[in-house]
Amino acid sequence: MTGKIPEQLIEQIRSQSDIVDVISDYMQLTKRGRNWFGLCPFHGEQTPSFSVSQDKQIFHCFGCGAGGNAITFIMDMENIPFPDAVVKLAERVGVHIDVTPGVNAHTSKVISPTEQKMREAHEFAVEFYHHLLVNTEEGEPSLQYLLDRGFTRELIDSHKIGWALPAWDNLSILLERKGFNLKDMAECGLIIHKESDNSYFDRFRGRIMFPIRDENGKVIAFSGRIVNKEADEAKYLNSPESPLFHKSQVLYNLDKARASIRKTRRIVLMEGFADVLSANQAGVYNTVGTMGTSLTPQHVQKLKRLVEQITICYDGDNAGIEAAKRAAEMLHAEKLKVEIAVLPDKLDPDDYIKRYGAESFTGQILEKPYAYIAFMMMYSRRNKNFQFENDTLQYIQEVLIHLVGKTSPVERDLYISQLAKETNITKEAIESEYRKLEAEHVKQYKGTEKKAERQLQEVVKVSKSLTATERAERLLLSHMLYNIHVVDKIINSDDPNPFIRDEYKAVFVKLIGFYEEYTASDYQRFLEILDDSELRKIVMEAALVERDPDHGDQEIIDCLKHIKKHRIKIEIDNLIHERNEAEKMFDYKRALDLLAKEVELKRTLSAM
Repeated sequence: MTGKIPEQLIEQIRSQSDIVDVISDYMQLTKRGRNWFGLCPFHGEQTPSFSVSQDKQIFHCFGCGAGGNAITFIMDMENIPFPDAVVKLAERVGVHIDVTPGVNAHTSKVISPTEQKMREAHEFAVEFYHHLLVNTEEGEPSLQYLLDRGFTRELIDSHKIGWALPAWDNLSILLERKGFNLKDMAECGLIIHKESDNSYFDRFRGRIMFPIRDENGKVIAFSGRIVNKEADEAKYLNSPESPLFHKSQVLYNLDKARASIRKTRRIVLMEGFADVLSANQAGVYNTVGTMGTSLTPQHVQKLKRLVEQITICYDGDNAGIEAAKRAAEMLHAEKLKVEIAVLPDKLDPDDYIKRYGAESFTGQILEKPYAYIAFMMMYSRRNKNFQFENDTLQYIQEVLIHLVGKTSPVERDLYISQLAKETNITKEAIESEYRKLEAEHVKQYKGTEKKAERQLQEVVKVSKSLTATERAERLLLSHMLYNIHVVDKIINSDDPNPFIRDEYKAVFVKLIGFYEEYTASDYQRFLEILDDSELRKIVMEAALVERDPDHGDQEIIDCLKHIKKHRIKIEIDNLIHERNEAEKMFDYKRALDLLAKEVELKRTLSAM
């Protein structure tokens, strides 16, 4: 099948896909009453306003208005058109669909043609590099190197690890033969443009190639590791930033780690992809890496939507400890439960696993991490000598700052007792200092809390400030979504386009087309054919509006009447403006004509 997906098959896939399970693959959900809640993935927020109804099989964000079903969720999350979302969901439930992506006439790709070609080129490069590693004589030394380092064939194949030949232009020549634009290939980082003679050459040469995928499993970049230790080159060479690859947003291995993350409800956060792969080899599958860059706010938001508990496992050297501290503070500030697994002897996870084995890594490192405060105490103790008064006072102050406003009474008592034992300062004296800091914190917190409350009230005020006309449009659309006959009556009436706002007019036009094809009301199916996420928000908000089932006809009449009155008021305002302009130009005849129309409209309005 290369055409449109049959409606029966779409319904089968939708009915076999539980929306809670689908969305849980992308973010963390917590059940409250009948519904599930989480942090909306479509806008930044601190308090969960994203609701998922298992009974209705729909989701809705009360913050930004996003909503829909399992299919539209995947469309929005992955920026893919309807057919691709159906195929992805079908794979999830074990249904095979042989359909050309993007063929549905109701949809359009969000990804530009150039970006799509870049993605296809990366997929081609993955297969090419992997073939060279596992199927050619040139790749045998590198394959053996990986096997000697503990990589299994299963891991090499599952991650499509490959080998780039030392030659200068193997990939460049192949990409050109395949019809790819070399300028675009240079822009996405696969090759390099030499301006002096306008030639192109491969970026990666003589390196073991590790594909980097986005959270949806699409290859967007590479990291190449040098094998020749004598070569005067960097050990690792990564793809540059490109339209596909934004290092500050990528969590390596998230696509493969999702199932384990859901099962364990925890993420092990590492710095590099080599550490992540070694952890996978050791049987730790809920690992993700930040591609050797510092943890960013974008990373934190992705992590926060997936789990509440994170174990940081960075390198054991000074740089790794510093990076772990910064990451822990960022995650802790977002109210995530953070633990830090500290490696001995300045080892990184990859080296530790190779030296001590998988069992030691899980049993001695990951299962015995520092709690957040305990790690901060360990960090503060470094390079301090308690024989010196200043070091002692500074240590106590640094630890107490971490305790204020962030710990339970039991935790405070535990850590204050430990402080007293370490420094030989009485527990009473430390508690007195703590109370001073706590009083300052409470004072600051109350001021901040009042400000936040005022801001929240403003947000609520704005979100609830729909005019009567806007409410009428929403309610009228709601009736249209649930009853095709409402649309038929309006089309055949004296006012076949009742809406005022342009976005509602656009939805109405598309709804007419939908009913011409489907001949029955089904707002979820209508959502799926809309390629504009903003229009989907309007439809979802309208679908959730409460209607009076016993007085539906009267509600529709009232809505149409109110909207018509509002339109007349707009026309009157426009006539008054035009009349004033005509009088300024001394065009009194036109001014009188406009006044007559104005009077007639006011008479019509008063009679309604």
